[in-house]
Amino acid sequence: MLEITAGGFSLRARFEEGAAPATAAAFRRLLPLESQIIHVRWSGEGGWIPMGELDVGIGPENATRYPSPGELIFYPGGVSETELLLAYGYVAFASKAGALAGNHFATIVEGNEHLRELGRRMLWEGAQDIAFEEV
Repeated sequence: MLEITAGGFSLRARFEEGAAPATAAAFRRLLPLESQIIHVRWSGEGGWIPMGELDVGIGPENATRYPSPGELIFYPGGVSETELLLAYGYVAFASKAGALAGNHFATIVEGNEHLRELGRRMLWEGAQDIAFEEV
């Protein structure tokens, strides 16, 4: 399980091992991870963590452009920079370069009731601290 603390909320996510084993493994190598999450620019109701030119050595896997609320997707770079996205509502994943598809590698299974408020905080209060740890 993945323990996520974001904007003062505690969330728990399940790794999607069967559908995205390489992405789950690559993300595990980044743990523990502390950062800030900001509201997406083009994609709708989500938060993202830009990771610049980080190369974790994976390609498309279980990729989606339309993650559901509570789904975490990892875009390993290419057309746009490497990034992590957390959907709290409707998302059509995109960048300034156009439509993107990211690897759905984890799904929130506890704390979903906090997603909408987390999204509101990212949008109206700015960057929120976020931490990921495997438990």
